[in-house]
Amino acid sequence: MSRLKTLFNHKKEKVLNVYCTAGFPNLNSTMEVIHSLAANGADLIELGMPYSDPLADGETIQESSAVALKNGMTIQVLFDQLKQLRTGSVSDPINKVPVILMGYLNPILQYGFENFCATAASVGIDGLILPDLPEHEFEMEYGAIIKKYGLDFIFLVTPETSDERIYTLDKLSSGFLYAVSSSATTGSDKDFNAVEIYLKKLQDMKLNNPVLVGFGIKDKYTFESACKYANGAIIGTAFIKALAGKNNGVEDATKHFLKTVLQ
Repeated sequence: MSRLKTLFNHKKEKVLNVYCTAGFPNLNSTMEVIHSLAANGADLIELGMPYSDPLADGETIQESSAVALKNGMTIQVLFDQLKQLRTGSVSDPINKVPVILMGYLNPILQYGFENFCATAASVGIDGLILPDLPEHEFEMEYGAIIKKYGLDFIFLVTPETSDERIYTLDKLSSGFLYAVSSSATTGSDKDFNAVEIYLKKLQDMKLNNPVLVGFGIKDKYTFESACKYANGAIIGTAFIKALAGKNNGVEDATKHFLKTVLQ
């Protein structure tokens, strides 16, 4: 059973997925951030692969990607770092926490799509989020490669996505379905009354996959609001801001941030 299926089999609500950018704040911060998240309460880790034109990301995550690229982060450097991902002791929390890669198609195609999937699986990655991979191309070509290497693939839906398309993307997805809280970039403030209506609709649709909501989740209040009608939520921008603080190291910043969300 995959780590994602195991997670959602054992935890049906208030699943916390935290986004971080590979190579931020420093090139060699990636593994420290991942281990700190796993040790301090994150249920799932979404690791962003920095890209020069991240269309779905707001200013804060765009800036973190720019810093990571300037630091020298590439897909190859990331995979070299991730060779250490699952090598700790059995009791190490990271051996249970799923890690998914989030990124954009262009640099993956340059790397070689099948080579990318094979390497991701070999270092212990559990799934992929590629917002600019079209549904048709997924069905015709890339989905079979992703499945071949045992990776889950997560599609995104928005409040403007038709019911028919939601059902289609739910059938194509595995692991979970990513519910974008509104048609905006990451980090934007949201009207959570409207978000709750949208999430209640998704809940009533009895989808195959668990639903995690992202965009605009930043603290205990918004996390719990998002979880009212979803299985969990995704926090990105607020955590990147916490890591960018100059006074705390990665471990202290991560521990403090997660404590404010979970307690």
